[in-house]
Amino acid sequence: MRWTSGTRSSNVEDRRGISGGAKMGVGGTLLLLALSLVFGKDFLSQVGAGQGVSLPGAQAERASSPEEERLVDFMHFLIEDIQGVWTQEFRRMGQTYPDAKLVLFTDSVRSGCGFGESAMGPFYCPADQKAYIDLGFYRELKARFGAPGDFAQAYVLAHEIGHHVQNVLGIERRVRQQQQASPGDRNALSVRMELQADCLAGVWAHSTAKRDLLETGDAEEALQAASAIGDDRLQKSATGRVNPETWTHGSSAQRVAWFKRGMQGGRVENCDTFAEGTP
Repeated sequence: MRWTSGTRSSNVEDRRGISGGAKMGVGGTLLLLALSLVFGKDFLSQVGAGQGVSLPGAQAERASSPEEERLVDFMHFLIEDIQGVWTQEFRRMGQTYPDAKLVLFTDSVRSGCGFGESAMGPFYCPADQKAYIDLGFYRELKARFGAPGDFAQAYVLAHEIGHHVQNVLGIERRVRQQQQASPGDRNALSVRMELQADCLAGVWAHSTAKRDLLETGDAEEALQAASAIGDDRLQKSATGRVNPETWTHGSSAQRVAWFKRGMQGGRVENCDTFAEGTP
């Protein structure tokens, strides 16, 4: 991806090296993740909502590599670029787009939605309108999931900002209300939310193509990342079985298809995953 180094965004909160609270440990987190996939219930967020004792300002001894600092530089560029596109898209719709914040953290973090760990992956919190990413996730994306490249990294952040767009438009609130009213549809509604965020990430990607920011292989990097974190692929890896009824994010094929739809159409209107007959 063609991008400009040296951007410094006021929308980035760098909390790397600051402890977010008591940790469950990787084993406990992976166990909860496996249970969530098997039973179709989000045990991670339930633990996170009330977990741990916050230790603000507690510093972890760590050294930041030149590679990590370049990635931080990239995150500064991305958050400005992605949200610049959404500012224009909201203006087209006759609305005002309020920026989200991006929080970079190490290992664990306290958010407006509770306690989070890096093993949970990147997440967006509607309560404080912030996206949270441990940069170590990108190493996992490359080494464990076989999805390297800067545009794969960009897709991840664009997906989380897609959740912010849903929050601003009131979609997130309506879906949570529907989930409370119809608990049996909770997972299916969650899948539709996540696939829409993939499509919204594609809307941003569409703009990068128009602005000649894409390089050869970039689109394939994003599609590989979307495929790598599909529920069917993660379930197969964790348990050896695939159970669509317990999905919360959608299959690899669904995630790829909706990202493509957003990238091809370039408009919010192309991303109605809640229409009859979808996803």
